[in-house]
Order: sequence, then structure tokens, then C-alpha cells
Amino acid sequence: MLAAIFEFLFKYPRLVFEQGSFAFGATRSMSAVALIAAVAAAYALWTYRRLAAVRGRDRGLLIGARVALFLIVLFALMQPMLRLKVAVPQENFVGILLDDSRSMQVADYAGGPRSGFIHQQLGKADAPLLTELGKRFQLRVFRFSSTAERLQSTGDLKFEGTGTRLGEALDRARDELNGLPVAGLVLVSDGADNSENTLDESIAGLKSQAMPVFAVGVGRERLSRDVQVTRVETPRRALKGSSLVIDVVVTQNGYAGTKVPLIVEDDGRMISTQDITLPRDGEAETTHVRFKVSDLGPRKITFRIPVQGQEEVAQNNQREALIDVYNRREKILYLEGEPRPEAKFIRQATDEDDNLQVVLLQRTAEATVSVPDKYLRLGVDSGEELINGFPATREELFGYRGIILGSVEASAFTPEQQRMLEDFVDVRGGSLLALGGGRSFAEGGWGGTPLSDALPIVLDPGSRGPQFPPAELIVRTTPTGTNHPATQITDKAEDAPAKWRDLPPVTSLNPVTEVKPGATVLLTGINERNKSQVVLAFQRYGRGKALVMPVQDTWMWRMHAKMDLKDKTHHTFWQRLVRWVVDGVPDRVMASVSPDRVQRGEPVTVTAEVSDPEYKGINDGRITARITSPSGKTEDVPMEWTVEHDGEYRARFTPTEDGLYKVSVGGTAKDGRDVGRGEVNARVAPSDAEYFDAAMRAPLLRRVAEDTEGRFFKADDTAKLVDAITFSGKGITVVEEKELWDMPIILMLLLGLMGGEWMFRRARGLA
Repeated sequence: MLAAIFEFLFKYPRLVFEQGSFAFGATRSMSAVALIAAVAAAYALWTYRRLAAVRGRDRGLLIGARVALFLIVLFALMQPMLRLKVAVPQENFVGILLDDSRSMQVADYAGGPRSGFIHQQLGKADAPLLTELGKRFQLRVFRFSSTAERLQSTGDLKFEGTGTRLGEALDRARDELNGLPVAGLVLVSDGADNSENTLDESIAGLKSQAMPVFAVGVGRERLSRDVQVTRVETPRRALKGSSLVIDVVVTQNGYAGTKVPLIVEDDGRMISTQDITLPRDGEAETTHVRFKVSDLGPRKITFRIPVQGQEEVAQNNQREALIDVYNRREKILYLEGEPRPEAKFIRQATDEDDNLQVVLLQRTAEATVSVPDKYLRLGVDSGEELINGFPATREELFGYRGIILGSVEASAFTPEQQRMLEDFVDVRGGSLLALGGGRSFAEGGWGGTPLSDALPIVLDPGSRGPQFPPAELIVRTTPTGTNHPATQITDKAEDAPAKWRDLPPVTSLNPVTEVKPGATVLLTGINERNKSQVVLAFQRYGRGKALVMPVQDTWMWRMHAKMDLKDKTHHTFWQRLVRWVVDGVPDRVMASVSPDRVQRGEPVTVTAEVSDPEYKGINDGRITARITSPSGKTEDVPMEWTVEHDGEYRARFTPTEDGLYKVSVGGTAKDGRDVGRGEVNARVAPSDAEYFDAAMRAPLLRRVAEDTEGRFFKADDTAKLVDAITFSGKGITVVEEKELWDMPIILMLLLGLMGGEWMFRRARGLA
């Protein structure tokens, strides 16, 4: 309606004004006439000023009306016009790019699928939009999804493509039309680009060749009825028997407040289910899902919400993730500076877990001038292990995956050993858990040591020793700790609050209250004075993580009189905490693939980090990736040092089969020593990315159009598309002049001003 009114008043559509440049076409004779008219207007105004009968505001209004009237006449006499560069009919090419992907089957256009627009407007020889374009331009038609190609007949469109690569489609059309006079590219799509590459280079290439894009967005910008599992955050690897807490993000439209089940399946077998309440329309809700992984090998874990009634897109109700479940004993060094019950009960708890090996090095007698420290060693693999006490070399210390540091003072370590503790976290990427005690933290002189930088707490340099009597703490989880895998003491989330309330208090000799800015607090304790202090906190430091637990007797959760003899809370807590301590700790060879899910024919990049026993990068190794296909075929692909980072190697391969590819990375260093092996899996399957965030993405299409000097249209408003291309000024053009002096708005203004002036003078008795 507004567009029609504009065209009626101004003679031409808004598009003509936007594309044209304004000019005056008056000849010298007409300019002289305009000058005479201006002189006459000035004389008329002068006579108005001399009229004694007209005073004040009335005179101003009359003068203003007369000035406006003469200005309009003068404007018309100067013969205003618009100059446009108009594409010469049939002398220019237009590329038409049609989206042939699965998302075009979404039924949100005119009561049918989005592909209906293509069928109606471009799908046959006499289709309206195709006919109009063909009258003015030479046409080249392309289809695109994961790839792009010339299309001989629109009847060949299947709308079954498993991906949308807008950049590749634009590049293909640009390359094929390069060197031809091109008026523009028509891009018909819902904008569901799911390429990993940005469109910046494609847009820059189009701008350099003066190829504007006229984007036609098909579909609604917001689906009315849809539930979507938007994101799932899972680890790539997990130790057998680990209890995982996974964040699942759900969005929806049209089902706010509905309670639905969220089902977790392991290769089709249900391993967990819980009811969730869907959030408000358009909002995202994060749900914490708990389950245990017990079957070995790469596991395809599916997170699924059943399809709801009248959903417009059913395929986005589930997400799949690949988790490699491995089985080995994770070795942790536990150093204790004094005999105390905590060490005994921690080992009792972890000994029940076949995947944890806590090696205890407990000092039983302190050194004298002539006698060194004496230690008790438990859980060692051989009589030589830790025979001289705490490791003196990085290679020996870095052989462990985690360290538990008990109540032991900083002076028990040499300066080099103190640096080794920091490097264990920073360089090796291991995890360190520091426990409370009379010789721990600031009370043990750890302030100012290299390790203090790694710890997530601020050590009080003015500490005068342990607090006496010890603070008695009631332990509670923080909001983050409630859903953290390290602090799960029950299998069901709803049982945890009551269990934490029932636990007896623990005591602390270390009044830790301040954490560093990057730290996360999982457990806090409330003392007798109702003040809070840290019970469990951690931070990432370098490649690893450092934790603190400044309490000395969690064994009370096992041996307190109020605890049932069969209660396994203490065992559960320590098993899950120590499992999380070693979670993600790198091996000497760490392999990864990007992306971890591809389609046949798409390249996979294999990256490996290769380190020596001191976890320094090996740059001169002969590293190979052995690729094993689902059918059992193997291929050895040499890897090259990237130069970007020490010890980083890279290679690529292109899968040809659907299924799971196993990638095993290994080799030798320059001196011939074996560097070890690292394994990773890559899944090859048709992509389901088309169905996620499936609403029409107008901002992306509008950006492509505007950045290339084109225009964006919605599918139900393409009447001006052909004119927009015609007047774009690209290709072979001629200049056309559109006269503006006879616009209806000019006549209406003239009549309005003349009539208004006469009526005003009559009302004032001047007529």
C-alpha cells in the first residue's frame, strides 16, 4: 500500500529514486524564464511587505506560502530529472542460484514447503519470475547445497542436499560468469549456511568484479511450532565408568511450559531419561543431564526429545555426540607430609575403583642433619619407584597424571622441585589437588613459591600458622558445584541437596576465603560464626588445572557416628573427584580431528601434539597417521610439523565411506626413540545441520546483498526484483533520464498552496 501511494505521488517507484542520480535539465532559455519568474516572485513578496493591512504573523504566513509557491514553480521550470544506468535488454547475464538443500523442504511458505516458491516462480519455462528475467537478461541457472553446479533444468532439483555452502555457490557462479557482462546474481535461499568458512572472501570477490547479489529469502524468520536440541557439550574422551554431567541446550517456539522427556541413548540403548519443562518462546534453556559410560570404544550418544504435535521441523529434536570410552588405570601421586587418617581413607575410596591408582608417598620421619626423610610407599608398581622420595626429575614426575599434595610444607622441596610442581600443571598439563592441613598453603610457607601462582586461591603472606581451634564447617555446593562432575555424591540430582545437608561437618586449619579472578568455587563451608570459606575450588593454569581443598578430615563423611556403615558417600565423592582431577590430562601424543563429523568426500584435518618425556614439543620427528576405514582398509599419511607450535603436526585425508574412521598417530623422534601413540575417531555420515536453526536467516542474506551493492527481497515481495537488477548500473548499460517536473505531488502542492493562501486571505478579509 505505501509503495503504491509513493509511486502515485512521485510518478516512479522508490527504487528508481534510490538507484538514480538527481539533475536539472533546463536549457539556457528555460533558465532565463526561471530567472524572470524569480524576479517576479521577489517583486510580489516586496508588495506583500508594503501592505499596511497585513501585520505580524499573518504577514509571515502569507509571505511563506508565496515563497513556497514560487519555489515549487521554479523547481518545475528547472526540469528536474533522475539519471539512471539501465541494463541493455538481452546484452547482460544474470546468474540464478537455487538452494537445493534439505532445509528447503521445511513447510513454512504459503502453506507448503519453501521449495514451492522455486517451483512456482522459477520451476518451469513459463514461470512468472523466470519469464520476466528472461525478457531482459541472458540467464545462467545454478543449484547448490554442499556443492554448486550448473543446472540444465529446474526439474532436476531434488531438495535433498545435506548442507548449504553459500560461499562456494557464490564463488562458482562468479567464476563461471567471469569475463561476461553481468547485471547481477539472484540468490534464492533460506540462508541456512552451515559452512565452517565465513563469507568475507566470497563477498570481497564479488565486489571486486562488480557482481551485485539480489537475495531472495524464502521462509519465515521464526518458526511457529518447533522444539530443538540446540547444543550438546560432551567430552571427546571419557574414562570407563565415569559419571558424566552434560549440558544440553534446548530452544523452542509454540510449546512454552510443556513438560517433555529428554532421553539419552547409547547406540540406540536408553541409558538415561529425565523430564524437562520447555522454556519460553525463543529462549534457550540449559539442562544438566547425568549418565554413566561403561561400554568401551567410541560410543554414539544421542540426546533426544520426542517429536511434539504439529512440529514444523522434526529432525532437529535430537543431537548426536561421539565419546571415546577408554579403559586404563590412571596413576596419581599422593604426597603426605605426616601420618593422618585422611590418606588412609582416600586410598580406601580410590582402591575400589579399578581405573584409579593412587600411589601414596607418606613421610614417616623428618630429616635430621645426618638422616634423610623416611617415607612409606603404597601402591607403587616396583620397588624402585619413589625409592628416593619425591621425584627429582621432570621425566619421573611427569609420568604421573595427577598429584595430590597433602599436609607438607614448602621447605620439604628443593627450589627445582617447587618449579617442577608448577610445570607439572603448566607445561605437562597435569592436575594438582592441594589438601588442607597444618603444613598446607600459607601456613606451610607456600606463599611466594612457583606453585602459589598455579593455585586458585590467594595465599595470605602474613599467616602466623594454622588456626586453632580448627574451624568446623558445614559443607554446601555452590550453584556451579551443584552440577559439576567433581562434586556428584548421588546418582540422582534431586537426591543431592538432602545428602549434602545430612553430611557431618569437617574441620579446617586453613582459613581460605579469597580466590583468584579466574577461579571457580565448587564447595563452600559455613563456620560457627556463620562465615563462609572455600572448601573446593579450581582454576585452569597453562595446559592443566589446579585444585584446592583446604579441609583436613573428609574421612568424617565415612567414620562419623551419624554415618551408616553401608553409606558410600565418602567413596563416591573421592572416586568422582579424582576421576575429574585426571580428566583431560594429555598424553605424550594427543591426536584430534577437525571437524569430528564430516560427509563423504569432505576433507578431515588430523592434528597431533607430540612431546618428549618432559613434555617439550618434538619438532624433528617422523610422525605418521594411520587411517583405518570402516571396512578395515588402512592408509598411512605422513604428518608435517606446522612450525606454528612446538610439537604440532598436521595432515589431511578424505574419507570415502560412511561410518567410523579410526586415526592412530605415532612415530619416532630424531634419535629413533618411539614417541608413543595417540588415537582419535572421525565419524563420516550425512549431515543433519540443515535442520538446526532452520528459520530463514534474513540478516545473513541482507548482509550479502548490501555488501555487494545488491538488494534483499522476501519471497512474497519480489515484484520489483527485475527492475532492481535492471537499474543496478552493472553490466552493459545506457543512461535514461526520468523527468520529475510533472510529478503529481508538484501539482498537488501548487493547488494546495494557492487554495490555502486564498482561503486564508478571505478569512482575514484581504480577498
